[in-house]
Amino acid sequence: MVGTMPKTSPFKFLQEVRAEGQKVTWPTRKETTITTIMVFVMVVIASLFFLAADQVMRLLVSLILGINT
Repeated sequence: MVGTMPKTSPFKFLQEVRAEGQKVTWPTRKETTITTIMVFVMVVIASLFFLAADQVMRLLVSLILGINT
């Protein structure tokens, strides 16, 4: 068959997975903490933006349709 991979034993596969895992540059605790904080800050900023955009659109639709709320 063309294009088939040679069979690898489960033990050899796990060795290769472990070797690849050791090549990964893992973030430090400080980097992880800073990144987590930045994610929360961006979530708050995005939430405030969409809240403001929603309120502006609500106001515009109310004015266009003549709905007094």
